[in-house]
Amino acid sequence: MPFCCQCGKSVAARDVYCAACGARQPSSVPPAVEYMQGISPRTASLLCYIPILGWIVAIVVLASARFRDNVRVRFHAFQGLYLFVAWLIVDWVLSPMFGFAFWGPPFHRLFPALLKAVIFGAWIFMIIKTSHDETYKLPILGDLAEKSVSEQR
Repeated sequence: MPFCCQCGKSVAARDVYCAACGARQPSSVPPAVEYMQGISPRTASLLCYIPILGWIVAIVVLASARFRDNVRVRFHAFQGLYLFVAWLIVDWVLSPMFGFAFWGPPFHRLFPALLKAVIFGAWIFMIIKTSHDETYKLPILGDLAEKSVSEQR
């Protein structure tokens, strides 16, 4: 049973103030646990490129205090996010636009599928490059990722 730090009367373990004298009690709250502590920078970068689900990891990595100063990991997180945004643009904008087109050549439904295959291939390519601990900048998305990282400094 703990005692008050000022008057010595007994207080409960969770009391913030002493009931007898009103003095604030020192907190015994354990320090916050860093949820990204056991993950290496290479693994965090790699997980940002998991197709379809990597955007969740990228947001967690960008919000993590552990990788706040690691430019390389943040670059991969932004580039993974931008790859997912490109996938969404193709899936939500281009696919319906080409799907409703009844005119033109018969490959109008093939174009969005081809773009999705290219983006999926870019995800796989970046997983391979990152697993070999290489930094590769994709043509347009890499420039956006570099700009995003440099703006946060």
